[in-house]
Amino acid sequence: MDNKEKCLFINSQIPEGGLFTGERREVHPESHTASRISPEPFWLSPEELEWFEELGAHLLRFYQASNLLYSQSTRGVQPAWVAAYLDCGKPETVIQYNRMNRFKSQLPQVIRPDTLPTEDGMIITELDSIPGFIGFTGCLAMQYAKLDYDVVGGSNGMILGFAEMIRSLAKRESPTLAIVVSDESADYWDEMQWLASVLRDACLNAHAVKPKDVIFTEEGLFVESAHGKVQIDVLYRFFELFDLKNIPKAELMLYSAKKRTVVMTPPPKAHLEEKLLFALFHHPTLLPFWRRELGKKTYAFLQNVIPQTWILDPHPLPPHAVIPNLEINGLPVTDWRQIIPITQRQRELVIKPSGFSELAWGSRGVAIGHDLPAEEWGDAVENALASFNHTPYILQKFHKANRVRMNYYDFELGDVRSMPGRPLLRPYYFATKDKVRLGGIQAAVCPADKKILHGMVDSIIVPAALRVGG
Repeated sequence: MDNKEKCLFINSQIPEGGLFTGERREVHPESHTASRISPEPFWLSPEELEWFEELGAHLLRFYQASNLLYSQSTRGVQPAWVAAYLDCGKPETVIQYNRMNRFKSQLPQVIRPDTLPTEDGMIITELDSIPGFIGFTGCLAMQYAKLDYDVVGGSNGMILGFAEMIRSLAKRESPTLAIVVSDESADYWDEMQWLASVLRDACLNAHAVKPKDVIFTEEGLFVESAHGKVQIDVLYRFFELFDLKNIPKAELMLYSAKKRTVVMTPPPKAHLEEKLLFALFHHPTLLPFWRRELGKKTYAFLQNVIPQTWILDPHPLPPHAVIPNLEINGLPVTDWRQIIPITQRQRELVIKPSGFSELAWGSRGVAIGHDLPAEEWGDAVENALASFNHTPYILQKFHKANRVRMNYYDFELGDVRSMPGRPLLRPYYFATKDKVRLGGIQAAVCPADKKILHGMVDSIIVPAALRVGG
């Protein structure tokens, strides 16, 4: 096949209408995806693939340590302000679930970092424990594997990794799984239906359902199937905790998880979904904790990949205090408003909501300093400070992804074109007990002039693959 034929083949193998409904109105009617199709995957060197294979275990240890840090903070072993930051803006019911012994040791089983390949190496800008595109990435991996590309994780890596995770949680070989998709996450409904269908091929009794379709009894949760009502062993929570008040039967699902009649993953622990964990990782006071709990190897690894991050806390500092590791013209910063009048070059900084907000996913609420006029940058800083009590924001150093060039099929022209871009790499890790499996890597190559990288309609989305011969 030539490049055009490869693109058309991949398009033909994706279900008509696509697996993601967001931005479909902007897509050519003959395209089955909400992004551009390339004839090739995103190529990784053996060294880069080895790095990604190592990363998963380090991130699992980071989640384990973060979970312990919060627990010890609530018990007075670590500073109380740690839990105060992680609980900030959350209703009491969510905080109660954070602290329940029932969920004490439970962690997210899906780990997806947003990773940028930069001149200084790989940088992780944030972690997502309820990521979209699991099904979409799995579908793309299957199609590119048919073209004999050595796709990371293999043709079925995403599916097998997800299935293995569910079996581990259920402690059964053929459990019943309900993937519960909220209205807020409706753009992902088609891919979750697709995921459930291929999981059934992997011998899981899997169902994608809306919250209202979950049936509650004191014995457990049930869903209707072709064979009648069946009890759910594992509930995959594809809804956000900040949206609980808008989700039908949310309290009943959480009650069932609390009573152990169903296993919920990820667990209802909002503190593990906060971007400000990266700020805590870099906090000087917590350095002994991180070194002890992560171990020398993991601590050193994460030091190189987690960017400097700060919590935009508006409380005034004492006269002798400074904000650690933040300087302007060589002088320490003592007040957040000192970063408002800095030059555009000095504004290579990102402001974004930490979590527990409808603005905290999908690149919403993100402000990139050097991409904004001075007045808008000042407004972004003031808004972040004013929002602290209900939606804490973080400040993070901006890192630019390396420039690449990829081909894609232009449905308007009917031919293959070349696009300069910058890649966002999203590996999907599936945890089972203390082991982590790399199921696959999604690459979203965005136009080179875009500062915010995500799966936009004019980006090329492909699986990553190992380049044969390096």
